[in-house]
Formats: sequence, structure tokens, C-alpha cells
Amino acid sequence: MRARIYQPARTAMSSGAAKTHQWVLEFAPAAAREVDPLMGWTSSSDTQSQVRLKFDTREAAVEYAAENNIDAQVQDPKRRKPNIRAGGYGENFATGRRGAWTH
Repeated sequence: MRARIYQPARTAMSSGAAKTHQWVLEFAPAAAREVDPLMGWTSSSDTQSQVRLKFDTREAAVEYAAENNIDAQVQDPKRRKPNIRAGGYGENFATGRRGAWTH
């Protein structure tokens, strides 16, 4: 069984970091998905692709994979650089603003 261990990224719809602190062990699909001829739903006979295990630390996820003979690949998270301006939002309304207020 192949799996990957990763730390999920934040959702594109929010700027918060909720649900990004845990590590996830997710199995790679072993069989291709098929379209059911009667209903048109996409399905698969692979039940492992539905399993997502969550761990508090990377070491716990790697240890679990080693104990259960799971060939796991660890993907390190890509950290964002903070790009917070010194003045922030309040700088838009400062009285000593140099440029013209355009919006």
C-alpha cells in the first residue's frame, strides 16, 4: 500500500489557518474510478482511498506507517512568507498619507 503523509494547506476561501495544524496519512488509489452505467455515478472498488487518518505530529504519522508496513512518502509543507504591511488597513485612512486616495 502506498500512502502520503502531508500537512493540509489552508482553504482558498479563507485566510485563516484552521485545520492546517494536523498531519494526514492518505492512501493512494489502487484502482481506477469507473462510471456506473445505470446511475452515472463515479465509483471505485478501492476502499482504501476513502481512508484519511489524522495525527497531531509528523513523527506520529511516520511511526504509524512504519508499524503497519505502509510505504509512505512524506511531503513537507510549503510555508508562506508573511507579507503584512507595517501600517496595515489603517494606513489607507491616515491623514499624513503621501499618495492620493483612489478608492
